[in-house]
Amino acid sequence: MESLIGLVNRIQRACTVLGDFGGEGAAALPALWEALPSVAVVGGQSSGKSSVLESVVGRDFLPRGSGIVTRRPLVLQLHQVEEGQPEYAEFLHLPNRKFTDYSLVRKEIQDETERLTGKTKQISPVPIHLSIYSPHVVNLTLVDLPGLTKVAVEGQPDSIVQDIENMVHSYVEKPNCIILAISPANQDIATSDAMKLSREVDPTGERTFGVLTKLDLMDQGTNALDVLEGRAYRLQHPWVGVVNRSQADINKNADMIAARRREREYFATSPDYSHLANKMGSEYLAKLLSQHLESVIRAQIPSITALINKTSDELEAEMERIGRPVAVDEGAKLYTILELCRAFDRIFKEHLDGGRPGGERIYGVFDNQLPAALRKLPIDRHLSIQNVKKVVSEADGYQPHLIAPEQGYRRLIEGAIGYFRGPAEASVDAVHHILKEIVRKSIGEAEDLRRFPSLKAELAAASFEALERFREDSKKTTLRLVDMESSYLTVEFFRKLPQEVDKGGNPASASTVDRYGEGHYRRIASNVSSYISMVMETLKISVPKAVVYCQVRESKRSLLNHFYTQIGRKEGKDLGKLLDEDPALMEQRQQMAKKLELYKAARQEIESVSWSR
Repeated sequence: MESLIGLVNRIQRACTVLGDFGGEGAAALPALWEALPSVAVVGGQSSGKSSVLESVVGRDFLPRGSGIVTRRPLVLQLHQVEEGQPEYAEFLHLPNRKFTDYSLVRKEIQDETERLTGKTKQISPVPIHLSIYSPHVVNLTLVDLPGLTKVAVEGQPDSIVQDIENMVHSYVEKPNCIILAISPANQDIATSDAMKLSREVDPTGERTFGVLTKLDLMDQGTNALDVLEGRAYRLQHPWVGVVNRSQADINKNADMIAARRREREYFATSPDYSHLANKMGSEYLAKLLSQHLESVIRAQIPSITALINKTSDELEAEMERIGRPVAVDEGAKLYTILELCRAFDRIFKEHLDGGRPGGERIYGVFDNQLPAALRKLPIDRHLSIQNVKKVVSEADGYQPHLIAPEQGYRRLIEGAIGYFRGPAEASVDAVHHILKEIVRKSIGEAEDLRRFPSLKAELAAASFEALERFREDSKKTTLRLVDMESSYLTVEFFRKLPQEVDKGGNPASASTVDRYGEGHYRRIASNVSSYISMVMETLKISVPKAVVYCQVRESKRSLLNHFYTQIGRKEGKDLGKLLDEDPALMEQRQQMAKKLELYKAARQEIESVSWSR
């Protein structure tokens, strides 16, 4: 049965694949990563950090040299395999390559470091991820961090000291981070860089494991018992002493297994430390850390599971919002397109019917814009005395009219009604533009359509084309209404006009003095004005009716009819083109699906491992 640490290792590795842990690309799962405990290895330069890690692993694989050697964090995941199984190392950035030669592992760490930092002595917070599978390790995750330093050397910026401290701080300040503080025994513990940093973030020492290196290099006659027995600096966990390989052993590539054996012999035969021998050495340190890490993980299981459940629900909701992947068969594609069209059409109708804003602007055209345009018509100028006299005279020809200038009336009325064509057309165009804006707004509000820019463009084009047809039909209808008013005059209106009579009350003829005077033409203008006012009131009612019937009603009833006919004739390949999603949205869904898959798998496996133990 897989251990909890091994499972957490796999979850952390999956997190990094999705761009997490401060790496290049989007931070996909920061909350889950931070909820999973790990061990951060901190210490000053030349404190023996590398030797401790190599002793824990049992392999010589870390770059060495003077100055800052570790210039990027190294996330080291140890996986214990059964005896007899192959031993190998694998980098996250080279997932298909297994390293069995650990000198090549060292070289790859150097090369990968220089890929970001160059051959300078700069540092980078982007980690390198290395997994080692071996029967000689315990399940453990360690993060090797750059060594703390006090001064910048040549080739380093002046800020390097603070930069390293900030980087290390960003790891060890997390409440789930276990701090492995490395201090050399041949220096005063009070000057330890690791313990100084640990005290800042973990003042009670609950998360800190102290490690003393170089016990064999202390001055003769001295020992580190005050520290190892907790009298000089007390922690919640026991101090562990280790004996690293000598430089001569490193230069000769001495066997690490033999080095572990010599370390055990050193503590067993040491007059100072033999009574602590069973709690000293790199092997004991690895087991101690592994046991503690597993207990921490077990204690964190409820909160980790709660976080996974919460985030999974959020991802499910977000995927529902942006839409599930499109089916591949032709029938499903057609169904999806029709559903999207119906969703748009429903929103469009809601705008017109008052469920959403926009439709009220059409009423504004009829209630404000049309009457205002009619009032601004130059009717008064058309019916001025001079123009009336001119029109009536021209209509009489060489014989003046006897009683009423019928042709003059007709020409004056037809000319005045002709002015109504402009406001009628303007009403049609105004409603057309409002309908186009509502189409654009409705397409924008149809959230599922955002996934398919091609379909959205086709739908908009088809809607605008239909609205253009409705506009032409509406324009013909409204202009016919205007023309009908001028083609047939309401006779009853003129029959009711008062007759011109002479002083004797004889209506047969009017005064010849007044017949061609200004009063005569003023009466004609007044009569025509009254008739035009009547026609205007009629058009105020009939033009909106025609516009609504031909444009608004038709757009509600058959805006997409022609488009539906075209869609029904398309083949599967053409339907697929309409459902060609925005690449950015496809990538977003793919990433979310990967996250969701990881969270669900993590929940299932954590529960299965935790309940089985």
